[in-house]
Amino acid sequence: MDAKYADLRRAAEETAVVDAHAHDLVAAGSTLPFIGCFSEADGDALALAPHSLPFKRSLRDIAALYDCDPSLEKVEEFRRAQGLSSITSKCFQAANISALVVDDVSTLDKTLELESHKAFAPKVYRVVGIETLAETIINEVWHGVLTWFRSLNEVANKIVGLKSMAAHRSGLEIDPSVSKVDAEDGLRKELATRRPLRITNKNLFDYIFIHSLEIAVEFHLPMQIHTGFGDRELGLRHCTPFHLRAVLEDKRFVKCQIVLLNASYPFSREGSYLASVYSQVYLDFGFAFPKLSVQGITSSLKELLERAPIKKVMFSTDGYAFPETYYLGAKWARDVVYRVLSAACEDGDLTIQEAIEAVEDIFRRNALHLYKLNVFHEKTTSIDDNTISSSSCLGKDDVILVRMVWNDASGQHRCRALPAERFYGIARNKGVGLGIAAVGFTSFRDAPAVGTNLTCAGEEIRLVADMSTLLRIPWSRNEEMVMVDMLTGSGEASEYCPRNALRKVTKVLLDEFNVTVKAGFENEFYLLRKSFSEGHEHWVPYDNSSYCSTSAFDGASFMLKEAHSCLKAAGIVVEQMHAEGGNGQFEIALKYVLCTLAADNQIYAREIIKSIARKHGVIATFLPKPDLNELGSGCHVHLSLWKNDQNVFMGSNKYNYHGMSNTGERFLAGVYHHLPSILAFTAPHPHSYDRIQPNTFTGAYLCWGKENREAPLRTSCPPGVPPDFVSNFEIRSFDGCANPHLGLAAIVNAGIDGLRRGLKLPPPTELNPADCASHERLPHDLLGSVEALAADKIFHELMGDKLVTSVIAMRKVITTSRHALQYTVFIC
Repeated sequence: MDAKYADLRRAAEETAVVDAHAHDLVAAGSTLPFIGCFSEADGDALALAPHSLPFKRSLRDIAALYDCDPSLEKVEEFRRAQGLSSITSKCFQAANISALVVDDVSTLDKTLELESHKAFAPKVYRVVGIETLAETIINEVWHGVLTWFRSLNEVANKIVGLKSMAAHRSGLEIDPSVSKVDAEDGLRKELATRRPLRITNKNLFDYIFIHSLEIAVEFHLPMQIHTGFGDRELGLRHCTPFHLRAVLEDKRFVKCQIVLLNASYPFSREGSYLASVYSQVYLDFGFAFPKLSVQGITSSLKELLERAPIKKVMFSTDGYAFPETYYLGAKWARDVVYRVLSAACEDGDLTIQEAIEAVEDIFRRNALHLYKLNVFHEKTTSIDDNTISSSSCLGKDDVILVRMVWNDASGQHRCRALPAERFYGIARNKGVGLGIAAVGFTSFRDAPAVGTNLTCAGEEIRLVADMSTLLRIPWSRNEEMVMVDMLTGSGEASEYCPRNALRKVTKVLLDEFNVTVKAGFENEFYLLRKSFSEGHEHWVPYDNSSYCSTSAFDGASFMLKEAHSCLKAAGIVVEQMHAEGGNGQFEIALKYVLCTLAADNQIYAREIIKSIARKHGVIATFLPKPDLNELGSGCHVHLSLWKNDQNVFMGSNKYNYHGMSNTGERFLAGVYHHLPSILAFTAPHPHSYDRIQPNTFTGAYLCWGKENREAPLRTSCPPGVPPDFVSNFEIRSFDGCANPHLGLAAIVNAGIDGLRRGLKLPPPTELNPADCASHERLPHDLLGSVEALAADKIFHELMGDKLVTSVIAMRKVITTSRHALQYTVFIC
């Protein structure tokens, strides 16, 4: 069986995990002794009792990690000799944790500051305990309940979630209608009996919880709730998640996201049921201590997966005080997840590939999506003989340069390279300066286009690293790269920032319609090799094979495999690759993810593909039409709409317009209505229109169709989707010259207009639109799409007038310049 599931075991053992629920580490010298995590000395009813099965297993595992005798004395002796920093690094490296989501509910002395945790984990995020914050504020300065809510509003933009301990203090039978009067009466009673305050009054607890949940909905923050086992303070019957039904069925909270922690044990089956019935409910199985035997953990996880969607189940260590707990939580979870999923494969519930996908979902992707972490894999890798070896990982101290990367409005990949010591010492937080004129540079001349209203005398842009995108460059030793945001001097997002433009429109879509967009790009490109003829150097197609040719793939497989390894190291999932129809043309299709992440992935994917080709003396060009006698290269993008982890683009028995839901039709109708304007973003170069021609599968006419590849908008029914429905739509008039953030922002912008106005689609086109006289031709050239954009005010409204004005000016200049064809040099 192990051989059969070798790939699944490898995935379970090697996936870089996101620890979605952890607690602070404590500094060396804390009064809480190490044995506290193995005994009941700290008063935790759930700590490991000496000589229990989990205790004995824990001791053996830690001793093996530390390479010492399996006794508590020898382990503690090793810890004292090594020190906190050393053992923490050892444990976190062995656990392969890529991100920590840490709460602030610990009451231990000498807990480390959040920033200190970043020395041990690549990314660290904070969750605020709502009761902890309330107690802190009331104990320090009492000005009433409203003071606490103002404080929570102030920190909401700086955190990734909230957390409640109601289950352990007053129970989960929360009254959604509790009044402020009752809450303040409860507070007066609390203050009359003890100071400092420790909240136990149920009315006060319920009031804090309900209004915190309202803030969570407003700021799209998940709310973590302890359920099931916990402190001795409250009877277990008050901790069952079934008590939350009154809250879950309250109309105010249909858009909330509630995470049931600790697998709801011993109510795991109840938690699974709630996650399957209520769209708001997610499950977190944190067993860092863990308090159960392997069989107990296995049984609990099986119960969680009985009904709950895999997309709603996520891992955490529940790591607590000591670095060993993080390591043990990750180690045991990997083994248990493998056991449960391999058994599911044996039972026929999952295929092996589906189980491997489930590993990524449970350990990583579900938490990234829910907490909006946008974390990349940070495995340090090197390339040797066309393979990537994780065993050759280099230490962080060997980094020499960090590239700060951005993709401007003209579609150019640009970077500033900083010495690592300067980047991590100053620029990481402060950023670097960029003259504002640079955001108006065209693709063929480093000067702002006339009409952008940008000059060298303008305010400086600050390029500030988004550390969640930090990546060790796989093809270049001793270098990292990171995406940057463009900020103003005062620290606000610049209106010229393409990444911010996409974030703005997706926030509007989420706020108004509770909908998110997922996107997946199909990258077509040509590989060109150097050839000498009659004393001259030429670049010719890498091969002359046909579409999906095995010989073409064989000839380039060493480069494609290396590119795939690099993409995987960057956390970018490749769905398939093949030889395309042009001579030397290939395609690499990426898996769909949240559109903001998809745009970042797209930039990194281009960098990786081009750089791997360059390493082998080959050019990879994404130019839409590098040879007028060859097929063009597109960058088709597939998009779907999601609400509470459900695909809401797809139709249902209640509403089904050619396989689409009402939401799906209106969104797509907005894209259809504004498509001529969208082309100024998705097909931004004169070469783009050499590609968009009739009878070339590029979408030259304004129409849409189900599975019609001659239409610019194609609804898709992939394998596994019932034939009467569609799961997503594709825009075929998108190419490699486009800035992916601006292209997706324009599409989402148009979709919002369709939803707001309730737009309807015309009937689909089932034939080749070139054969139908009734279909309007899309713009023949870039100037036509620019004129359409200039007249289309909705893009100015949502994406920003300054940005759209500069885009229009850049596109106009390139349509009239004789130097525009020099773009080929830049795009390769």
